Parts: sequence; structure tokens; C-alpha cells
Amino acid sequence: IPQPKLYITEYQLYKTICPNCKAIHTGDFPQGVNAPSQYGNGVKAYLTLLNNHYKLAHNKVKGIFYDLYGYPVNESTVITTNQTFYQRLQPCEEIIKTEITKSTVANADESGIRVEGKLYWLHVTSTALFSYFYVHKKRGEQAMNSPQSILNRFFGWLVHDCWSSYFNFTHIKHAICNAHILRELEALIENNSKWAKVFKTFLLKVYYMTEDERLRQKHLIESRYSLICGIADKREPFPQKKSGRGKCKRTKGRNLLERLVKRKEAVLAFAFNKEVPFTNNLAERDIRPAKTKQKISGSFRTFQGAEVYARIEGFISTCKKHHQNIFKELVNTLNGSNFILDNYSCAK
Repeated sequence: IPQPKLYITEYQLYKTICPNCKAIHTGDFPQGVNAPSQYGNGVKAYLTLLNNHYKLAHNKVKGIFYDLYGYPVNESTVITTNQTFYQRLQPCEEIIKTEITKSTVANADESGIRVEGKLYWLHVTSTALFSYFYVHKKRGEQAMNSPQSILNRFFGWLVHDCWSSYFNFTHIKHAICNAHILRELEALIENNSKWAKVFKTFLLKVYYMTEDERLRQKHLIESRYSLICGIADKREPFPQKKSGRGKCKRTKGRNLLERLVKRKEAVLAFAFNKEVPFTNNLAERDIRPAKTKQKISGSFRTFQGAEVYARIEGFISTCKKHHQNIFKELVNTLNGSNFILDNYSCAK
């Protein structure tokens, strides 16, 4: 493997005197050359790539840069570079949000992150080609109705877990992640729940049906669904009243059953709408890198730092979905262009 090395470019500014008027004319440095000495766009892209996509902490980025190139880059340089990308990627983020809101199907999820030593929430809304992240103090309705959220502008199918705040958006068509349902059913099966075993078999059978089979047997599928829920209603203990205040105590099986009955259309959305996926794995995969970053790098020291990460990670995730070279697109961004700006336009 060749020894990695930095390339240093020197720019010399020439002056000349007009032979007629004797005025002194001075040349201009290339765009982006603003200091006597500075890191180039390749170095900046590399630092941001290590800190965000590869989840390294600032001091680790400093260490690996010194080990490879022999130059001790400052941690402040990493922070400043991230902030530069945050500003440059703002138009790209607007395009990403616009493209998601135009989609027929989108996936949504949220996960807790530590910011300033407190619990915040990282929200994601994504499609097969675009990912949008934002950070908020809250997980539910307050965050989803905030200016950062795009759910108020989305009118297609939204795939998510059964978090109740999503259902407050009545203009959206809802689809529930059936991977969550299967996990809950499996936990009940381990406790010898017969109805859960039957429902799991039924759900997987519908999943493996062809699209034509599902449409032909729609009435039968819906009837079978309701029949199993009716059997479960007789098997699961009814809620028990507590003495004093508080909600009635319910078993996990009863809670799941009530959810299946109430959200029947959302659970079966995948069966009768070919564009709707069976699970919410897309959004879960998008948000998983943030958990990895916290395990490797620790929490975010400031809310601004978390916002910077969210925007950069949204761009990187979108690059991966378009099969673009992430490093190259980061360099292009600093040069004033990238594949998003070149191929998509932001609706005004």
C-alpha cells in the first residue's frame, strides 16, 4: 500500500504596472482560497466523512489524520468543517424534503439520542432514494407538528410503528410495520398463546401470497383477520380495575389485540396496496447509524452539533441510496455542485 500523503498547492499572486497609466493591477486567487494557508476541499471532505459516516469522535479523527499524514489537525477544524457542510447542504436538504413529500410511500421512525446530557429525539422520514433527519426535544405530536417536520406536507402512505402520534395526521394513509407485530406475537407464543401462533401463521401466509391472490381473496383475508381477533378476545383476560386512580391493568396480549382490532386497515395495508412494504425496515436502517455513532463517539455536546450531524447524515444516506461515491459528492458540494443539485430542483 503506498504511503498516504498530502498534496500542497502554492498560489502566487502577480502584479503588473500599466505602461500607459502606471496603475498597479493585481490578480485574484481562485475561488475558495481565502487564507495564507488552509486545508483544501479534499481534506475537509475526508474529515467530515470520518466524523459523520464512519462515526469517529473528533479526537479520533485528529489521531487517524496524524497517523496517516503526519499533520496534527485541530479538533476545531473538524467542527468548523462540519458547520461549513451544514450551511452548504441546506439547499440539498430542501430538495430532499420536497422529493419525500412528493412520494407515494414514505417511512418514518424516531430514536432517542443524548444531547447536552439530556434525552432528545432524532426523527427520520425517508423513501427508497431520500433520507431526511431532524432533532427535537420531544418524540410525539409536538415534534411531528414542528416546523422541522414534513409530515404536514405529506399525503401518501406513511409506514411506521404503532406510535399513536402518527395517527393524529388524518390526511395521511397509515401502514403499520408488521415486523413489530411479529415480534410481539413471537413473545406471546413463547408464553404458550395459541391465538398468537395462529395469527402469526395467518399474517405470514398473506405476506407470501401474490398480489393477485390477495386481491381475489380480500374478503376472505379480512374475515379471517376478524375471526382470529374474535377468538383472541375470548382468550385474553379482560382489563382489571385498580383500586383508586389509574388505568385498568391489561396483559401484553390484550394490548396487542386491541391494537390489531383498532388498526386493522393499517396492519393489512401491505396486502391490498402493492406500493406499501410489509415492514418499516427502511426507516429503521436509516436511523441505526445514529445509535452506532453514540456508542463510538458518545453524546452530542450541543444541540447545534446534533443538527449539523442530522443534515450531513441525511445527505450521506441519500448519496448511498443513489449509489454515489460519498467522498466525491462531499468534495463536489464544497466546489458548488453535487448530484442532488445537478439532477433535482427544489420546488418554490
